[in-house]
Amino acid sequence: MSQSFQLQVQLVDIFHKSIYPANLHINDGRIRQIERLREASSDLPFAMPGFVDSHVHIESSMLTPSEFAKMAVVHGTVATISDPHEIANVCGIAGVMYMLENASTVPFKFHFGAPSCVPATIFETAGATIDSLAVNELLQRDDIYYLSEMMNYPGVLFQDAEVMQKIAYAKAIGKPIDGHAPGLRGKDAATYIAAGISTDHECFTLEEAAEKLALGMKILIREGSAAKNFEALIPLMHEHYQHMMFCSDDKHPDSLALNHINALCARAVAKGIDVFKVLQAACINPVLHYKMNVGLLREGDTADFILVDNLQHFNVTGTYINGQLVATNGQSLIQVPKANTINQWNRNAVALEDVALAVNEYPQDANGSIPVIEALDGQLITNLCWLQPTIENNALVSNTNNDVLKIVVVNRYEPNAPVAKAFIKNFGLHHGALASTVAHDSHNIVAVSTTDDMLVKAINAVIATQGGIAACNNDVTHVLGLPVAGLMTNEDGYTVAEAYTQIDAFVKNNLGSTLTAPFMSLSFMALLVIPAAKLSDKGLFDGSKFAFIQ
Repeated sequence: MSQSFQLQVQLVDIFHKSIYPANLHINDGRIRQIERLREASSDLPFAMPGFVDSHVHIESSMLTPSEFAKMAVVHGTVATISDPHEIANVCGIAGVMYMLENASTVPFKFHFGAPSCVPATIFETAGATIDSLAVNELLQRDDIYYLSEMMNYPGVLFQDAEVMQKIAYAKAIGKPIDGHAPGLRGKDAATYIAAGISTDHECFTLEEAAEKLALGMKILIREGSAAKNFEALIPLMHEHYQHMMFCSDDKHPDSLALNHINALCARAVAKGIDVFKVLQAACINPVLHYKMNVGLLREGDTADFILVDNLQHFNVTGTYINGQLVATNGQSLIQVPKANTINQWNRNAVALEDVALAVNEYPQDANGSIPVIEALDGQLITNLCWLQPTIENNALVSNTNNDVLKIVVVNRYEPNAPVAKAFIKNFGLHHGALASTVAHDSHNIVAVSTTDDMLVKAINAVIATQGGIAACNNDVTHVLGLPVAGLMTNEDGYTVAEAYTQIDAFVKNNLGSTLTAPFMSLSFMALLVIPAAKLSDKGLFDGSKFAFIQ
């Protein structure tokens, strides 16, 4: 625990919407006294509660929790609401325990939830199942703070017994229930919220978010590496700031190296939103909603706070957690021990015949058109469109001229399971292929390619490392191995960020992808609970109808 010390600051009191000079008296990790000053230097730093990411999958950073923390504190983040759903779908309860144990090795305030949807749907192959009894056991733990996002909104609407039992367990113990209901409106949204679900981070239009706010739900403004909803939703903060929060959901390591919640605050203030409203959403609301173990810069609170040089750009000059200085002027002071690994892998290499797709093996309409996933840059939602296919030797193949490429999902849990195949538009590749075992939510192998031989090459590159991301073109293959569940690496976060930056640049500059975050976008193409068209290891799926496309 830290020693006694004092700091002279301009204290940002968000609760009372005031700023005044003060001496902070800190002892044994707590703020023992806030001594208001009559006079003070004009160049004092501003002290304010630390930033909270109100919904994030640590796994999507490709870093262990400890490495994530090391990078996040530089940007003034002191705590997260973290859903270990990704590793749970691979490794089950053991994966959740891995996250808790690794997180405990660093001075950062992770708040994990009990995954509610493992597997996410019955239409894909996952590595584990966490039933309602297991969810209840997790919820009984003091280090599990909430029921993680209830993605199975059809299960809520149709009163599925297992789904409702998980919700009932969370209600009984008084822990919040996170939501996930993209595009859900009207009577269905009201039913979903009435079940006890209190938040949603999936709104992609202002109208949807406003409707859910009116129904009593708290809305999280998400700005991650792939899904970017800030511009659409931020106008609501003028009026609804008390019921809104900021989150990243999924943030790749190169993005985390640059900024975090601090950047969203700067953007919001630049749009003319009152700084106290912005900071209420960024620092206060998550702590109160989830009953987090995080101080809010009041006498008696744990000394979790940050120093910034101004209230426009929020350049962080110091981050304190439990009174310990963990970052200063862009440098992290957190020392991270080398983490162990955990995985579940059972997949043989694939061959050309495994990824080939005969004309008669794929759906067609009366005009001979085939279903195609239309990816949307900056969104997790997709469109389903029907386009004329490209046929060679009685097989459906990619066509770079109209940017319709083959996409496949390979089951990682069964050695010789058949490969699911479909087509996707808007990836923009002119050459080569991408493959990834970061493939929400079951984390099978998802790959997209301009040719079948490149497709096989990329898939087998990640099979050889038992998880990772790969990009290839002719004789060049780049691989970033992810030995922790095929989702994370136990290497230094900044080294990983640099490696990811290089492979991302290769995909854009050499392969031609036009997407902002190609690998992040690829990772969501198997996420069946987000409409409209996605691909699981069992086939092409219509998320709007919650059924396979025949």
